Amino acid sequence: MLDLTPKQREAGKKAFEEAVGQNRRDFLKQAALAGVVSGGSLGAFYFGYQATLSRPVRVGVLGTGDEGSVLIGAINPDFLQVRAIADLRPYNIHRAFEGDWYSPDALAARPGLLAKYGWKSRQEAEKHVAVYRDYNELLEDAKKLGLEAVIIALPLHLHAPAALKAMEKGLHVFTEKLMARTIGQCKDMGRASRQKGLYLAVGHQRHYNILYHEAVDLIRRGVLGDLHYIRAQWHRGNLPGSDSWAMPLPPGVKDPKQDRQANRLTEEWEAWKKRLAEAQRAGRLQEIIEWQKKVAQKEAQINDKELANKVQEYGYEDKVYKNAKGEVVYHRPAIEELIRWRLWDRTSGGLMAELGSHQLDAAGIFIAAAHEGVKQLPLNVVASATRPLFPADRDIEDHMCCIIEFPAPGYVPGDPVHGRKKITVQYASINGNGFGGYGEVVFGTDGTLILEREKESMLFREGGQSRIGAAGGGGPTLDTQASGPAQRAEGGGPARDVSRGYAEELEHWAWCIRNPAPENQPRCHPEVALVDAVIALTANMAGREGRRIVFEPAWFDMHRDETPEGVPPSIRDQT
Repeated sequence: MLDLTPKQREAGKKAFEEAVGQNRRDFLKQAALAGVVSGGSLGAFYFGYQATLSRPVRVGVLGTGDEGSVLIGAINPDFLQVRAIADLRPYNIHRAFEGDWYSPDALAARPGLLAKYGWKSRQEAEKHVAVYRDYNELLEDAKKLGLEAVIIALPLHLHAPAALKAMEKGLHVFTEKLMARTIGQCKDMGRASRQKGLYLAVGHQRHYNILYHEAVDLIRRGVLGDLHYIRAQWHRGNLPGSDSWAMPLPPGVKDPKQDRQANRLTEEWEAWKKRLAEAQRAGRLQEIIEWQKKVAQKEAQINDKELANKVQEYGYEDKVYKNAKGEVVYHRPAIEELIRWRLWDRTSGGLMAELGSHQLDAAGIFIAAAHEGVKQLPLNVVASATRPLFPADRDIEDHMCCIIEFPAPGYVPGDPVHGRKKITVQYASINGNGFGGYGEVVFGTDGTLILEREKESMLFREGGQSRIGAAGGGGPTLDTQASGPAQRAEGGGPARDVSRGYAEELEHWAWCIRNPAPENQPRCHPEVALVDAVIALTANMAGREGRRIVFEPAWFDMHRDETPEGVPPSIRDQT
């Protein structure tokens, strides 16, 4: 976010620790008196749910790709018991069981079901976990499987269809962000959950991140003074031919002239088999295990080619792109829409849905804290959506930048003075340069709060010794996962070891299911998640249409039919 010297960074972290210190010490003292000792239990204590359940909630996982496998890795077996998984891709099914061995960071985030539940082999695991290709078939078998709930980590365009069908089966739902592809679908999901008395939670995990919890406490206690400006960014070094969202396709499914990575998987597989053979000849046991895992994972990724002639049966589409002269400039087979779904308008909401929604959700949390905990609706948005880098191998933008105005305390609409009391949020998500990574900077009249990568917090007092300035010791960052941790260049101290909130959001959802009551609600329930979706999808509209959009309060009301797209929900409101 800011290129700080190590000295400035350490000063900022120390100031943050001192500012939250007394409240945290009091909290931890209470936790100790309550008998809370483990990290997971501490998270439960922070967010208001018990650290154990009488019995785990039986769940199916729909979609076990990058984010689905991260959610599997975050599961506490005392809270959730996975009974079934569904994914079209052999690669994703393999990772769901075995974990992601491509790097130590990947394995830490996606350890797999075997490691999570202590099963010795996939054969043993499949005695406990049923495997489906089509998520619809899993939902049809939900009663037979004994399911109570589902976790949805499918491509965005399937969130609403899967959630609505699951709730028709009487299942509680946790769905990854964004809530849905359109606001009408979001309202349908929220209405269905309320009408059926089912818990619907949406995966904006900052609601369960302790650093953000402590930041809210600072703002509410007035440590920053009057909050008036927030700047957030998610910069990534993706370029043509090296884009983390353009995952390599299996061999033989596309013309190599159109695919920069056409032979990558096969070449890596052959090279890794040689590394395995070398380790076996040398008798290096740990290397043998690691290379066996990597080779098996690469083979599963190559085996996605078996879907090439089947994927259209599941609704994925071939598409031909032409220029103004009618010449074909790009041909996308259906399997590419499946594997690279984040790149296409039909299946994705682009940078605002996948990245920006997280940080604008965080901005909303901070602004609510400035209003004594009352969530505020945005007033208007202007945005820029541009394509300066990538060729015609996608629909979504390379860069999304926007400015959103929120009410500040004392705002009075239409008043010549108080009608201008607003908090400005500036957001940018770009490709082509990862400098600064991702995080948020919150500006107040008495201080500045910096949160980086959901792991590190720094506080700089206005007028004090610790000033924010430019420095030469930092470097670019490259986000190698869709929403994962950035790989930082050297410089600065170690980040505080805190949970990003995945485990806690799943635990709390499960606890609510076991303790149903009007007052027991996930922190990102439908009404909260709807606001995040309206902001992200309306910012897309503003950028693509090149106009300033004033938000209508009815868009944020689940009981009203109005939507920014002009398409109403299909489920009738019954309130």
